[in-house]
Amino acid sequence: MGERGPAAKPTALKKLQGNPGKRALGKGEPQPDNTKPRAPKWLTKEAKKMWDSLSSKLHACGLLTSIDGLALALLCENYATWRDAKDLVDVEGYFCRSDSGNLYQHPAVGAMNTAQKNLVGLMREFGLTPSSRGSIKLAVDDEREETLVEQLFRMTKA
Repeated sequence: MGERGPAAKPTALKKLQGNPGKRALGKGEPQPDNTKPRAPKWLTKEAKKMWDSLSSKLHACGLLTSIDGLALALLCENYATWRDAKDLVDVEGYFCRSDSGNLYQHPAVGAMNTAQKNLVGLMREFGLTPSSRGSIKLAVDDEREETLVEQLFRMTKA
C-alpha cells in the first residue's frame, strides 16, 4: 500500500521556491545529473515528434534530467496513442453498429480515453498543465537583501 497524503515535494523544488515553509530540507535525496537524456529508439514517429518538441524545453527549465527519459518517453507514447485513436474516431465515429443493429462505443474511444488519462497524469509530473505550473513559485533573487560582503565589495568598486 502506498503512502498517504500528497506526494512529497522534491528538495530541489523547495530550494527553488525559497523553502516557504521554513522546514528542514530533506537530506540524502538523490540528485540525478542534469544531462539531457536521449530519445529511446523504440519511440514511434509521432512520439518522437513530441519528444523533440518537449525535451529541450523541459531540460532548460531543469525539469528533465538523465533519469527522467523513460517518464518523458511514456508521456510521448501516450500522446501518440491518443492521436492515433482520435484520428480513427474522427474517421469512423464514436459509435459502431453490431450485426444485430445495436450501437456500441467504438473500441478506439476507450483507447483514446485511457491514453488521455495517462497523458494528463504524466503532464502533471513535468509541470505541463496550468494547475501544476501554478503551484510552483520560484524565489526571486531581486527580493533578497544584500549581504555585508556584497555591500563592502560594491563600496570598494565605487
